[in-house]
Amino acid sequence: MAALAAGPDHLFNLRNNFYLGAYQAAINSSDLPNLSPDEAVERDCLVFRSYIALGSYQLVINEIDSSAATPLQAVKLLALYLSGPDYKESAISNLKELLADPAIGNNPILRMVAGTVFMHEQDYNEALKYTHAGGNLELDALNVQIFIKMHRAEFAERKLKEMQKIDEDHTLTQLATAWQNLAVGGSKIQEAYLIFQDFSEKSQVTTLILNGKAVCCIHMGNFDEAETLLLEALNKASDAKDPETLANLVVCCLHLGKSPSRFLSQLRLAHPEHVLVKRAAAAEESFDRAVQSVA
Repeated sequence: MAALAAGPDHLFNLRNNFYLGAYQAAINSSDLPNLSPDEAVERDCLVFRSYIALGSYQLVINEIDSSAATPLQAVKLLALYLSGPDYKESAISNLKELLADPAIGNNPILRMVAGTVFMHEQDYNEALKYTHAGGNLELDALNVQIFIKMHRAEFAERKLKEMQKIDEDHTLTQLATAWQNLAVGGSKIQEAYLIFQDFSEKSQVTTLILNGKAVCCIHMGNFDEAETLLLEALNKASDAKDPETLANLVVCCLHLGKSPSRFLSQLRLAHPEHVLVKRAAAAEESFDRAVQSVA
């Protein structure tokens, strides 16, 4: 018997907005009719994840109660984890408790949150424990990110090829291709730039897209263009303290011979745990020790 044709994908635009960093647009377009119960849960997860991306952690923590479905409980733990260092331990502990439950431990959103949290912790092997089996393109894309952070481009390439076989034109496949091209470097940087350029022509221009183009420009030595793109990203009201924009501006200023202190100060105040802040602090401590040793 022929398989039934798949119905319309009610969440296509909402997902796409989220993947490309148009978080407010995702929230604003989330009032969708005729959703099945599963679609409604996925919609709510995307909306709450958009609020998390905009830094509204407490709103998510307050809005999701203990009777909510497993995927929403996972999203709440992601908000708790990101809300401050005091909550990380309890968030990870509760997350591991959910993952250990055989009835719900294989839920894709729960595994995605686990991968995201352990990637933040730089515990990449633990992250892969929950994401390597895949199951959807979002988990596959997260795998690509993890492998790139581990400097294992060959594994990232393998996972990317699997994504391309499933849907070469999917937004997540295109994003993962751009990330992999940036990781490989060389002539692939221009290909990554063209992917972000294509997104900027077809979609709402977001901080994510502008940063993607800017990082390509930095790799290609086009620091003036990179600075212009990053300042445009910084001027977007909801992303005025976006950590990647500020971090990329610090790098850009150093290459242009400009003082990065204003952007580094903003990064320190808004995101004290950011890797660039920690590296800068370690460099300052090393310099101070060196000065004291010759004083």
